[in-house]
Amino acid sequence: MIRLDARDLDILRALAANGRMTNADLAAAAGLSASPCWERVRKLQAAGVIDGIHARIALKKIGPHVTVFVTVELTDHTADAFRRFEAAMARYDQVTGCWALGGGYDYLLHIVARDIEGYQALLDDMLDAGIGLARYFTYVVTKTVKDSPVPPLAAILGK
Repeated sequence: MIRLDARDLDILRALAANGRMTNADLAAAAGLSASPCWERVRKLQAAGVIDGIHARIALKKIGPHVTVFVTVELTDHTADAFRRFEAAMARYDQVTGCWALGGGYDYLLHIVARDIEGYQALLDDMLDAGIGLARYFTYVVTKTVKDSPVPPLAAILGK
């Protein structure tokens, strides 16, 4: 783990909120001059704290889609079964998030598909692929209430 000071946290918050800001604007937000700010950004990138800067795409402006969360139970609970399932998830573009869980389910999937039929076709393909899917439960998103790209740094770091 890397030790972060208040300036680092200011940089991370600003970049998480707006990854396209100029270095000058970022430096101003962090209370630094441009050169030291850029050096801190490079150190944060080298340490893997900043692992990418991405555009948030408003899918509803592009076309119809459905967002679905799926809880998954596997047929087997061996290391090989988990590896096989995880490797399969990496091959499905519609699976935009996959988390291994402790508790009642093995995985939580975040899926974006064109429509419910597209989602079901994806699940049918997963079932036919022999990747160890035993049961799944579908939760269709009806409204986004909060979807923040800014991680709760203060809560994580206790600052």
